[in-house]
Amino acid sequence: MNEELQDYLSHLIPETPGWAVELETQAKADHVPIMDCLSMQLVMQLIRLHQPRRILEVGTAIGYSALRMLEANPNASIVTIELDNARYQQAVQNIKKLKKDSQIKVIHGDALEIIPALATAGEVFDCIFIDAAKGQYQRFFEAADPMLASGGMLISDNVLFRGYVANPELENKRFKTVIQRLRAYNKQLFNHSAYTSTIIPIGDGVAISYKNNQEGVDQA
Repeated sequence: MNEELQDYLSHLIPETPGWAVELETQAKADHVPIMDCLSMQLVMQLIRLHQPRRILEVGTAIGYSALRMLEANPNASIVTIELDNARYQQAVQNIKKLKKDSQIKVIHGDALEIIPALATAGEVFDCIFIDAAKGQYQRFFEAADPMLASGGMLISDNVLFRGYVANPELENKRFKTVIQRLRAYNKQLFNHSAYTSTIIPIGDGVAISYKNNQEGVDQA
């Protein structure tokens, strides 16, 4: 998306709540990457439309996206996983400060260990949001897929990764492995028989995948 169009769309977004502005300022000061405003608005709109009761987030950071998803659907409950201890502590404090700790559970640890444990415990989610280590998206997806309900929604952020994924001529040697893995992940989503996917070229690229309703398929 060109800068002029992005600027135009950014100015159309309604005023951000004060608490969210504070978190955006905190993230910027601490150099913590959070979703850009347009991508966040897209995710929030998807949450409003889909109204998931239970959301699993892989990559909490400081709690910004979890809180904004809850803003979009105040009746949801969210389980979110963060590996970095400092960010985990920030997230817990931010969520508790806004009195949302009864609806947002933050788990500290490696998602590749925690997700299988949640699956073994029989957890089920209506929406899964992946926004963590880009080179591990396929592994996150494969571990979390059994927990996503039929008719559920999978959202993956940063799937175009600065434009490198879509344009081999721009490929950066420093991120070669990440770029290759994201390409493989995108291909997997689009070729997966249980999912119907699309990528919105907004922000750093947001993939939206619908888990096909198997009951509906069988009845047809």
